[in-house]
Order: sequence, then structure tokens, then C-alpha cells
Amino acid sequence: MKDGGCVYIMTNKRNGTLYIGSTSDIIQRVYEHKKKIYPKSFTAKHSLNKLVYVEWYDSLDNMVARERQLKEWNRNWKIRLIIKQNPDWNDLYNGILAEYGFAPFEE
Repeated sequence: MKDGGCVYIMTNKRNGTLYIGSTSDIIQRVYEHKKKIYPKSFTAKHSLNKLVYVEWYDSLDNMVARERQLKEWNRNWKIRLIIKQNPDWNDLYNGILAEYGFAPFEE
């Protein structure tokens, strides 16, 4: 796992509901979202199970500052950010798992 952490965006479908979070362990955190480990959470209630955007940071302070910044953005800006990195709105989770030598996630 990289040092620091990342800011990420989860959704349920292209142009669907968006959730912005940050974590120092993206593999574990997205797994928790996908498996609805916290059933009363926003992501569980809205079935946000696709990781569509990730930004990596060496500094946790910078990561948290960026998360706060993105949460203040309007929806169109967030969608443009996703499209710039991931125009097809693919779920990036299995790619990250493969990068670290893990088997693909199966729902």
C-alpha cells in the first residue's frame, strides 16, 4: 500500500449519487462500502458500490484538505473531475486490487 492515503469517489451508476471520502487504506475501505459493512451509512443506503475516482497523496494533511475541498464543489465540477480521469465510469477497484497482487473482487 502507498504511504499517505487517497481521496476517492463512489457511485452507484454513471451520473448517479456521489460520495467523496478519504482513507489511508483504499482496499479495505472500498471493500467495506461494497459489502455494506456499515448498513446505516450513506453509501450503504444508496448502494454506492463503484469506485470511479481516486487521487493519491503522500501527506494525510493534504489528503484531508483535498477531501474537504471536493465536498464543497458543485456536482457538475465533481462529474467533470470523474470524466477527466475515468470517462467510462469504470469501477477502478479491481485494478487497484491487481496492482497490489490481490484477486479480483466478486460480489
